[in-house]
Amino acid sequence: MTVAFVLGNGVSRQSVDLNWLKTQGQVYGCNAIYREFVPDVLISTDPPISERIQHEGYSAQHVHYTRKPLPDTGARKIAQQYFGYSSGPAAVGQAALDQCSAIYLIGFDMGPNRTGTFNNVYAGTEFYKKSSAGPTYTGNWIRQLVTIAKDYPRVNFFRVTGETTAEIRDLLGIANMTHIPISQLKYHINTSKD
Repeated sequence: MTVAFVLGNGVSRQSVDLNWLKTQGQVYGCNAIYREFVPDVLISTDPPISERIQHEGYSAQHVHYTRKPLPDTGARKIAQQYFGYSSGPAAVGQAALDQCSAIYLIGFDMGPNRTGTFNNVYAGTEFYKKSSAGPTYTGNWIRQLVTIAKDYPRVNFFRVTGETTAEIRDLLGIANMTHIPISQLKYHINTSKD
């Protein structure tokens, strides 16, 4: 079984040891995560941050997928079937394309934080809304995740939930997606290897 961890930037992922995840499988990250952690694969779709990542030379040293790779930066183009997707779902799609058979979605909170505002670990930093802003609309992300799960019926998807993770009815009904509490993540990974 090939395991992948796809890291969204919802605040629930802050309790997860990202370096430990790298010892357990492939790690896919999105956007500004590169500022503090180097995932095995980075995905960015919004032009301003994608261009910054490339201009800083990250793409020449690491695997980085984006919609419009700049010439001679080393960035790779997102696969056509997920080209229009948001960064998080595009990262999940890339993990499936990379033939990972168990994909954990961590930090895919898709709802407000504890104060009812923008739920993102990078809130208030460059390229992100202020922490006092309202939550981001997630309808597109939900539809995209449902499509990916249907595209790969033999892949087991695990949405890891924390205190700030929204319950999404459309994701609860997916046959190959299981929801597990973040407190049981290590146990789940360790027992599924047996």
